[in-house]
Amino acid sequence: MTFRVAISGLNAAQSELAATANNIANSSTSGFKSSRVQFAELYSGSGGGQAAVGSGVKVAGVNQQFGQGAINFTDNGLDLAISGKGFFMVGDSESRAYTRAGAFKVDRNGFVVNGADKRLQVFPPLGEDGFNTSTTTDLRLTSGESAPSATGRIDLSFNLPGNAAVPAKTPFDPADADTYSHSTAMTVYDSLGAAHTATVYLSKTATENTWQQRLYVDGNAVGAVQTLEYSNVGTLVTPATGEITYPPHTPTTGAAPLTLTYDVGTSTQYGNAFSVSAINQDGYTTGRLIGVETNAEGVVQARFTNGRSVPLGQIAIAQFASVDGLQTLGDTSWGETFASGPALLSSAGNGGMGSIQAGALEGSNVDVTQQLVNMITAQRNFQANAKMISTSDNLSQTIINIR
Repeated sequence: MTFRVAISGLNAAQSELAATANNIANSSTSGFKSSRVQFAELYSGSGGGQAAVGSGVKVAGVNQQFGQGAINFTDNGLDLAISGKGFFMVGDSESRAYTRAGAFKVDRNGFVVNGADKRLQVFPPLGEDGFNTSTTTDLRLTSGESAPSATGRIDLSFNLPGNAAVPAKTPFDPADADTYSHSTAMTVYDSLGAAHTATVYLSKTATENTWQQRLYVDGNAVGAVQTLEYSNVGTLVTPATGEITYPPHTPTTGAAPLTLTYDVGTSTQYGNAFSVSAINQDGYTTGRLIGVETNAEGVVQARFTNGRSVPLGQIAIAQFASVDGLQTLGDTSWGETFASGPALLSSAGNGGMGSIQAGALEGSNVDVTQQLVNMITAQRNFQANAKMISTSDNLSQTIINIR
């Protein structure tokens, strides 16, 4: 009996040493969670009203501690760390795994994968309406160019001098600065992404507080002369909406006709100096992918050379009713079980989920000093149980030698 009790103690101490060794071995593994061995005492039966003599010890379970690891910053934009609760979901609809290790990379097909080549799952974008949180898909980086968009609207904010004189020469000639008062140019784009120069010419008229506006695109006149009228306090009166829409202009590039609407509602007539304070147009040319950014909410955006940022998806964060019920799968990942409950998916920072830090990795939560103390304790337990076997052997030898 004593031998069996001591052997159970040896086995328990050996299990604790194994768990401690595994913790120390993975002290530098990203996203690793330390394990703790739990023991329970054994009884073979009742003592008949008195305390029963125990039958030893057993390993009741090996539980992982899902405490937060340190956030270590890196230079890789695809390195992701969760600060708070939750797991990254990787794999596909048939084989899913959950991990805190966020060292991701791009495979040959453009998919974002972890070290085990399992694809990172995201909520797909819904255009301007956010993301579809009812389903997930593989995160894939686009390798093509960003399509161009023709300029349609231009917001032009300027100030005209209130004391301006009528141009000295007539008729109007864009090549002769003496035939107009002021001008400003900007770049616009057609449907093929080709750039064009749109120039607005402003000429003071003999009528008080009234100006003429002309539009030329690549040196060609577009539409008729427009009239701008200001009040005696310098604000725009005509056009009443502040918008001027010019007729379609067909570029020589083979693109679709270019229809430009100018919003000059913020223009003024103050002082004695001409100035342009803002020019904004909504078109852009083609663009090449230059980088990927991920914000704290897990929104992954592709950045292009034309200044566009296109959302590729929002990283799905999973949480469980009981993380202790997760099954360890290796590769610093876990699987869903009946004990853990189904995965509850949400976005980062929502519903108690942690936030995402891009360009960083979560380190192991192993406290090496504590593990060394656990190792010494387990070693002492092993030695004590071994001594118990030796003592029991001596007692047995004494009994055998009785004559």
